[in-house]
Amino acid sequence: MSVFSLEATKGNPVTSKTVDQLCSQLGVSIKDSEKEAYTRLLAVFHDASEQLMAMDDYVPLVNQERFPRENIHFPEKAENPHGAWAWRCRIVDQQSRGGKLQGKNFAIKDNVAVKDVPMLLGTNFIKGYVPDCDATVITRILEAGGEISGKAVCENMCHSATSHSSGTGIVENPFAKGYSSGGSSSGSGVLVALGDVWGAIGADQGGSIRVPAANCGIVGMKPTFGLVPYTGSGSNEPTNDHLGPMTRTVLDNAVFLEAIAGNDNIDDRSFAAPYPSQIPAYSTVQNLAVNKPLSGKKFAIITESLSTPATDPRAIATFRAAVSKFEDLGATVEEVSIPIHAKGAAIWTGISKVGGFLAKTSGSFGRRSHQMLSLNTLLHPMAQENWDEAYVSTKNIYLNGLYAVQNFPQLLAKATNLSRQLRDAYDAALGTYDLLLTPTLPYVATSHAAPDAEPLEQIKKQVGLTSNTAPFNQSGHPVLAMPVGMLEVLEGPGAQDKVKLPVSMQIIGKWWEEMAIYEAALAWERANNWKVM
Repeated sequence: MSVFSLEATKGNPVTSKTVDQLCSQLGVSIKDSEKEAYTRLLAVFHDASEQLMAMDDYVPLVNQERFPRENIHFPEKAENPHGAWAWRCRIVDQQSRGGKLQGKNFAIKDNVAVKDVPMLLGTNFIKGYVPDCDATVITRILEAGGEISGKAVCENMCHSATSHSSGTGIVENPFAKGYSSGGSSSGSGVLVALGDVWGAIGADQGGSIRVPAANCGIVGMKPTFGLVPYTGSGSNEPTNDHLGPMTRTVLDNAVFLEAIAGNDNIDDRSFAAPYPSQIPAYSTVQNLAVNKPLSGKKFAIITESLSTPATDPRAIATFRAAVSKFEDLGATVEEVSIPIHAKGAAIWTGISKVGGFLAKTSGSFGRRSHQMLSLNTLLHPMAQENWDEAYVSTKNIYLNGLYAVQNFPQLLAKATNLSRQLRDAYDAALGTYDLLLTPTLPYVATSHAAPDAEPLEQIKKQVGLTSNTAPFNQSGHPVLAMPVGMLEVLEGPGAQDKVKLPVSMQIIGKWWEEMAIYEAALAWERANNWKVM
């Protein structure tokens, strides 16, 4: 411990009563003979803290001459029929000389910072936040020749896997209005599926790229933990935060990931990743052989993934039929039991509820990254008006997190250790098999909850939904979700008309081996038409 002075400034507010109050909160006491010493030490710390807070913040610079922000506006309903745009703008590189993303346009999930473009975070819990920086992925898209066309709606504080929770209203499924487009990257999934954008950035903390990819019939990649820097993005809990590409095809996804991946030397999640110049050329997957491209590959279905809560047997049948197509491409497919997979969502809950609560109150400590201080200020301290505007899942995180801190103080530490056990179990299976396979979701998209639905009715729409997605946020493995068929809905406004919605498959690979996933996914996509399966 370093102390640089023992003399407090004049007017310092710290008194012995301040120390007494702190001790009471800690449940301890200080000897009367020592109280003056600790009061002075606290007063000196107060002075140092005031001086630190008075310094200018250190924010990543944005070259707005090269990347000017144009036509920033909130979209009218006529230009936003599915409710998927949160904010519109146009940003292009004025010095562009071409690049991997030249001529392609993008939507950005609205928890990712774009300087001077309001960030709504899908919520009224906080209001008025306008970022003062660009996320690393924004700069990389622009430098690669891409155009930022706006922000895509995300679900309320990124806390819902269905698409009825956003403060701007429902986000409609691109195949059938009245049904969920998934969450929390709901707008990203819809805008890609509709063709409004070539690609979108999603953020995945428990399935938030893969759930909307599944519901919208597109390809969504949750890369290896840290492969895409999280700098300038709203966090749920640092160890389960991932950014990734959402596109209509596998090849597009590989091209997009190639442009945005790599250590940015700011976000510590990315520090184990290669530098951008050393990222594999994922786009070369297009050179994959046509005849038996997967010869010699061994894949395995995770047995426990087939019996998650609320599973629709029709979804499992569609998934199995899709998996059988890998054998036509030269691969062998078996099943492997990974018992801890069935506990993966519970392990994720221990991290996301407790860590999510602490991150919103005390902040993400022990991290090397960029903190968006003006956003942190809006999140904490919280007032009653914030609470009244919170979505049910947000309130649940605060209540669960505080309860755990008080009643299960070792829960976060235990869940952290079990996360490593989960990773080791997947790694053991991947020592035998090249890739693992699961259904993405246990059932097709559900109808929206009623606008006046009670908390349990809102939550009911997503029971068991992330059982096969959330475990891989804690294990950190790369996972791609891709469409493999269509099923008739069983409820909601389209049931009578036999409306069909997409079914999706997850392909899971070893850490840093996204290329193996892309090869399997592209081979399957080239050989099959999922819309008629």
